[in-house]
Amino acid sequence: MKVLTVIGARPQFIKACMLSKAFESLPAVKEVMVHTGQHYDDNMSKVFFEQLKLPKPDYYLGVGSDTHGIQTAKMLTELERVMLVEKPDIVLVYGDTNSTLAGALAAAKLHIPVAHVEAGLRSFNKKMPEEINRILTDHLSEWLFCPSRTALENLKREGIEKGVFETGDIMYDAIQFYKPYALQYSTIIPDLNLASKNYYLATVHRAENTDDPEKLRALLEAFHQMKHPVVFPMHPRTKHKIQQWKLNDLLLSENIKLVEPLNYFDMITVESQAKVILTDSGGVQKEAYMLGVPCITLREETEWVETVAAGWNQITGADADRIMEAEKNSKLPSDRPELFGDGSTSKQIMKILTETN
Repeated sequence: MKVLTVIGARPQFIKACMLSKAFESLPAVKEVMVHTGQHYDDNMSKVFFEQLKLPKPDYYLGVGSDTHGIQTAKMLTELERVMLVEKPDIVLVYGDTNSTLAGALAAAKLHIPVAHVEAGLRSFNKKMPEEINRILTDHLSEWLFCPSRTALENLKREGIEKGVFETGDIMYDAIQFYKPYALQYSTIIPDLNLASKNYYLATVHRAENTDDPEKLRALLEAFHQMKHPVVFPMHPRTKHKIQQWKLNDLLLSENIKLVEPLNYFDMITVESQAKVILTDSGGVQKEAYMLGVPCITLREETEWVETVAAGWNQITGADADRIMEAEKNSKLPSDRPELFGDGSTSKQIMKILTETN
């Protein structure tokens, strides 16, 4: 069986590493890895391949950044060419990026079955490009691997019931596997002169926040007012927008510890040792829950509604007053239900694909 895996962004590298390890244990499975180049900065791409020991991509498309239409069109053109050469039995896609949609669409047009890992997520906000990518990819897929019961129910409401599996979340596999290594080898806590549980971690990259100067200003002002230092890894998009909107002065606060994008070991370490995580990233919200750290979501909705219901996640949007109120109310709930499986997701997915293909 030949599986063609399409990846292009940091969260996909993390998810793919676990399933690639599972595939390697089966001689009957050949995986062809295609990196679209959606994330091309070394801190967002190359370092993850090195640290996670991901196989070197068989194809690197070098698409880079552009408008959604141009970026997706470039990916479609190149992915179709690769698929015609490789003739895979399955095309495997992860998450909700433009790489995800391009991989699914190119495969569907060539009548190649699509497997979607992290299917069924919904924010119910179609202004988010990720929401469009999720919906379309799910409706193109033959195998839909849901990280949670909520995701499965979302698909059921849309009439998708065939080929749907609740497997748990593959990122939980990665957290469980890599956390001990991260805590052993990362030096970021002493390097930044931090004390465990005495700082906050913030990440901002969503277009709804970065492309609106008032929202971006409100977020930076909130970070400035926090009770504890805020570690702020700067996403390339965010860095560009802060310069564009002339907000650099807000980064001069002694309360904000500005750092470059972090490798995976450093990121797990600062997440796990943070007192609170503030983020507009779906993946970081989920990692916060998996690591037992309270989260404040800097959006008006979340795909991970289970974490809100469990009391571990507060929704504030890009509103400084709401963020400060959430900071005051952040505490460790007494219970953390097992929402995302038991860490065996990659094995379950591999078993399903090999037994049904």
